[in-house]
Amino acid sequence: MMHRRTFLKATAAAATGGLLTACGREPSAASEAATSAPAHLDRIGVNLFTIPHLLEQDFAGAMAKLAGIGYKELEFFGPYPFSVPEVHARWNAVTGALGFTQSGYFGVSAREVRDLLDGHGLSTPSMHIDLDTLTTRLDNVAEAAHVLGQRYAGPSAIPAEKRQSLDGYKRTADEFNALGMRMQEVGLQLLYHNHGYGLVAMEGEIPLQVFIERTDPTYVVLEMDIYWTTAGGADPIAYLEAYPDHYRLMHIKDMTEVVRFEGDGGDPQQWIELFPYMADAGSGVLDLPRILATARRTGIRHFYLERDRAEDPDTTLQNSYTFLSTVDLDG
Repeated sequence: MMHRRTFLKATAAAATGGLLTACGREPSAASEAATSAPAHLDRIGVNLFTIPHLLEQDFAGAMAKLAGIGYKELEFFGPYPFSVPEVHARWNAVTGALGFTQSGYFGVSAREVRDLLDGHGLSTPSMHIDLDTLTTRLDNVAEAAHVLGQRYAGPSAIPAEKRQSLDGYKRTADEFNALGMRMQEVGLQLLYHNHGYGLVAMEGEIPLQVFIERTDPTYVVLEMDIYWTTAGGADPIAYLEAYPDHYRLMHIKDMTEVVRFEGDGGDPQQWIELFPYMADAGSGVLDLPRILATARRTGIRHFYLERDRAEDPDTTLQNSYTFLSTVDLDG
């Protein structure tokens, strides 16, 4: 495992144009498989938070649209019918700002969703789900996940009260390890998707690095969001290179210009105010070819387009797919 001092040195080298290495780590089987894969992404996915309005209007039609463009994998977001009541209450409190109300399976049962996916040649490897439901209703989560064929499930946030100190991040890592062990017993693996917080120094250390190095990748895997990693002031390539055993999934969205996330993420408005700076994949300022090539080489298995609540979803889906399906990852 790479220590923080070594990581910071490697990050500095990357900033001056050098390429980070995994510090002599033998490549994992996933890395070797990724290296021998085609030069283009061949199973491009979508996180469904990209198209909630389409799903709310016509769920089956949205599935047909995604398959027709060429997408192969989907990632769902909650709350779900089996989510705890408190999560539904929190969701209802923010839907006014989001502009839509439904989530999960959008009124369709898990079995009906699976039938739709099978009919269109789609699959769903993962879901975003809150910690409360994972912790208290794991059997329900596993039942739905197995119907859909999902392997990964996890939150897109560290609890707000745990973000206030380095010790909070450490305790969260320990709790994630324990939850991940429970999930493994029911055939699932815990994922954690980062946002823009935890990427600047706190008490002399970077919270996300502390969290990563304390989690066991046997039980907890990471889903990198390129946009939020960059907005948080970090280099996506540096993290991919430093922690190849941890990252297995990725959210892809571009930036119209580099902007910085401010705050601890406790207020949803801190995220929402940066939505206008999101861009279709390949149309912004991020070096996506280099990031994606690194991700493919270091073991990312699932690549999801995500542009939160895309204003023009049809254009976003098509333009992003055209870029992602043709970008040269060997260049």
